[in-house]
This record gives sequence, structure tokens and C-alpha cells, in this order.
Amino acid sequence: MREPRPIYRIDAFTDRVFGALVIVATLAAAGPAPGAALGAELTVEVVGLRSDDGNVHFALYDNPATFPDDEGRLRGTNVPIAGRRAVAVFKDLTPGSYAVAVFHDENANGSFDQGFLGLPLEDYGFSNGAPAFLGPPSFEQAKFAVPEKGNRITIDVD
Repeated sequence: MREPRPIYRIDAFTDRVFGALVIVATLAAAGPAPGAALGAELTVEVVGLRSDDGNVHFALYDNPATFPDDEGRLRGTNVPIAGRRAVAVFKDLTPGSYAVAVFHDENANGSFDQGFLGLPLEDYGFSNGAPAFLGPPSFEQAKFAVPEKGNRITIDVD
């Protein structure tokens, strides 16, 4: 009577598959290589500020329906001012259309100060040089492209 053959092929195959899964899981857990970009990068420079007091509030939008509502922003940040300019960098963006709204919070109270009839008391601006006349511009007026390689824009609030 013949002895049953060991199932080496199945065991060897299983070991290879399991080993490959362990390697893939380890690489996935490790994340991307240092310095590898996960998405596009957008640099926004604000110039023409009247002083270095306070900071600049940046709001990034990708949805026309929520521009320029504070609650509807995709991302936001506050940046200190140096040399009457401020720079914010938004990383890991999906390539597409975006719009930016900024204001100079000169008294650092965390809000966009307005006077009589809602007239702005602090400098503000929008991407693409979009003008504000009796209200904010539309997303279409302020939008710009962020390709895979990223983009750099300047907003002049002067």
C-alpha cells in the first residue's frame, strides 16, 4: 500500500501567498516614502497688507455652492505676517478647480470686522483677482486650476 504524498505544493504555495500578503501589508502600513507627495500642493501668497499686525486668515474652497461661507470651506489656516506679506501652503490636494478667500485680521480678534452697512474694516481679497461689488464674487470669478504638479497664486489686497 502506498503512503499518501505530502502536500508540499499546496503548503509551499500557501507560504508564498501568505509571505506576499505580509510584505504588501507592511508596505501599506509604512505609507509613502519620505518626501513623496500624496497630492498637489498649492502655495498662496498675500501681498499689499497695510501692516504686520495681526494675521491673515486663508479659506480654500472647492465647492461653488459654499463659496465663500466660512462653514463651507475645504480647508483654512491663519498665518502671521512678515514684511507686509503672508504665505500659506495647502498640501495633498486633489487636482481640480479651487477658489481662495483671505482677510487681514489686523486686530487679531478672529473675525472679519465690518462697519456700518457691512462695509469691511479690514483688508480682504479673492483668488484670480475676483472683484467684490456689493457682495463677494462668485466661485466662477475666483476659481483657478490646481494641476497634479501644484500651483502658486498671489492675492493682492492693496
